[in-house]
This record gives sequence, C-alpha cells and structure tokens, in this order.
Amino acid sequence: MAKTIVITGAGVGLGRALARRFAADGDNVVLLGRTAAKVEAAAAEIGDRAMPVGCDVSSPDSVRAAFAKIAERHSSIDVLINNAAIFEPFLIENAKDEQILSTIATNLGGPMLCARAAIPMMKSGSYIINVSSESVAMNFPHLSVYQSSKAGMERFSESLFHELGPSGIRVSNVRAGAMYEEGKVWDADIDAQIAFGTAAAAVGINLREKAISQFTSVTDVFRALIDLPADLQAASISLHARKAD
Repeated sequence: MAKTIVITGAGVGLGRALARRFAADGDNVVLLGRTAAKVEAAAAEIGDRAMPVGCDVSSPDSVRAAFAKIAERHSSIDVLINNAAIFEPFLIENAKDEQILSTIATNLGGPMLCARAAIPMMKSGSYIINVSSESVAMNFPHLSVYQSSKAGMERFSESLFHELGPSGIRVSNVRAGAMYEEGKVWDADIDAQIAFGTAAAAVGINLREKAISQFTSVTDVFRALIDLPADLQAASISLHARKAD
C-alpha cells in the first residue's frame, strides 16, 4: 500500500532525491522547503504523487500552516523525514547572531516543530527519521554550531523514540556522510569555504580527496529503513562515503 511520506528540505539535494525515489516506488510524497519555487519545481518534475508545500521549519507558524495544508490532502502521515538543515562553517568568535540562531532553529528546532505537527496525523507503524551528520563524531573545525545542533537532534531522536514507543511510532536517526549530485552548489560564503578547507586540512581532513557518495545511493538505505518489519527497530544508522573500486 502506498505510503504518505513528508520530507523537509526537499527542494534540492538529499530531500529531492528521496522524494524522487519514493514517488517512483509508488508512494505519495510531500515536499517541504523554505523556497517554495524549488519544491514546486521538484514536485512538477516528479508528477502527480508529489505535493509541494512552502515551509520554513524554523518558524512555528510556518510549520503549523504547512501541516494544516497537508491535512487537506492527506488524512494521515506514514513517514516524516526531517532533512532540512543549514550547513555553514564559521568560528564562534566571528559568528553573527543570525548564523548561530538560524542554524540551531533550523537544524534542531525544525525537527521538533515538524515532529510535533506530524505526530497527531500518525498511527502505529508510522516512522520519524531524523537526518544527522557524520561530523558529529569527527574533529571538524569551523562547525561547532552545526555539530552541536546535529548532536542535539540525535539526543532528541532517542528521547522521542521512548516517548512514542507506546503508540507504536518508530524513530530513527541517520548519520549521513558527504553526498553529491550533478549541479549541486554550496552557497556558503566563498571566504568561509576557503577558511573551512584550510582548517580541515590542518587537522588531517583533505576535503578534495574525501570520498563522496551519490544521493541516489543513500536513498536505498532510507527505503530499507522504512520497509523494516514491524518487529524491528534501528535506533541509529551511520553512513560514510567510500571510494568505489
């Protein structure tokens, strides 16, 4: 039976790749994204199984409005994938207020707000998947706020798993490594990108040589996770890119 899958940050990157994959599998997908034009374009490409909804996951009012709109078309939600995130390198001593607050609000607050809105539309067997980062367990410079937001989200995932256990709603955390697709553009400040690369190299992380996986490969893991038998639970999955033979 077709599932209704809500994906945040679905206008580009992993979110869009997941939406394409699930729709191709016969599921109904709801694409949430801060830039309405991007999710609308992605949904138009995917077809009738896709519903685009503009949503800033860091805004409680925007999340409420988005899920009210979803409810007009779908009576229930089978899967929520909290994928939207801000990835911007900077040093705390140089950080602007907005850089700190927007990263925390989107990367940590967003999954909380979206989970709160989705849970009333879920039933036993539904799933919440929170997308984290391999950087949480690595000495990555210039990413203290990003790493902290993702680490906090992992703690939230664990707490939410216990909170929702009696209702039969599963919760998993997926740590994803570096991913790529043709046409992907990183819109961070160019000086910040250079400083990030230099600092990473200084601690032994060569970004130019680091393995990168394809978004389409990663979607296989999410498909398998969603299709787990009801008597299985994957609390956390960690993915790392490897150089293909």
